[in-house]
Amino acid sequence: MTNGLRLVTHGGSFHCDEAFGYAILRRALPPEALAASTLARTRDPRVIEAADIVWDVGGVFDPERRRFDHHQKGAPVRPGGSPYSSAGLLWAAYGRDAVRNILAGRGGEDVVERLWTEVDEQVVRLVDLADNGLRPVPDFGDEGLDRAARIAEGMALPSVVEALNLPWDADPANRSQGEDERFARAAEIVGAFLDGRIERSRARLAAYDTVLDAHARSADPRVLELARGMPWQGPAHDADLPVLFAVYPDKGGDAWMVGCMPPEPGSFAQKLPLPQAWAGLRDAELVRVSGVPDAVFCHLNRFIGGARSRAGALAMARLAIELAP
Repeated sequence: MTNGLRLVTHGGSFHCDEAFGYAILRRALPPEALAASTLARTRDPRVIEAADIVWDVGGVFDPERRRFDHHQKGAPVRPGGSPYSSAGLLWAAYGRDAVRNILAGRGGEDVVERLWTEVDEQVVRLVDLADNGLRPVPDFGDEGLDRAARIAEGMALPSVVEALNLPWDADPANRSQGEDERFARAAEIVGAFLDGRIERSRARLAAYDTVLDAHARSADPRVLELARGMPWQGPAHDADLPVLFAVYPDKGGDAWMVGCMPPEPGSFAQKLPLPQAWAGLRDAELVRVSGVPDAVFCHLNRFIGGARSRAGALAMARLAIELAP
């Protein structure tokens, strides 16, 4: 019979770091140990002292004793000097196990390390900064950009978790139970995000070789021909491929898409958009203007279009190149 672990974090209202920490542990610990474990949300020193894993409370950072607080004087910092939260401390100790278990054998240790590093840099570090009162996004000195940054922060993971706390005027008689229920819900949401982020990143890495192989077999190096939809823009950027368009079946299998290549990762622009004359057209009108017999649509912003067949989608891509100024 497996002995369960006594997991402890603080009670009351919660932040993203301790909810994220609990999500990490739930993915990192062996299933049989987790099934027999208990979670206590408390500041009782006796309960904290008797616990197996403690985070965000207790005033101690000692990985060997499995204590992961960051509020005490002399708390650990990242190599660059930025502070950890309990999420960052638990990610450093248990994150690789969490990634490994989420992957469930669909990637070697090199993939585990790459995904651990990516999540640490792009997600966990930002949770650390937010929990320590530091803005992940600096001031731009531009009113519009600064307002957009504040709006983006309001939709970020720490703000999502913050919104799950009980309001100040909730019924005090049931507040403790309600806070525990809200914490469990927050950990489930953060955990689902972590699962999805790892899965999407794994799929992106898995697409790299497939995209390069498909490009080598494509008739025109400017038109990437894919047998199925997948993340193709990142691999094309990373390999510096001369791709202007990618042609691939949509997920429903009812059409073939023509996607435009952005000039740089994350850009909403296109190296070469679809022709201006096609913008916003559909079906018969698009067929008439483009001359492609089974053309279906062209987005108003000209970054994607589609046809009923692979041949039709290829024709749209080739015409777009021919018609370019």
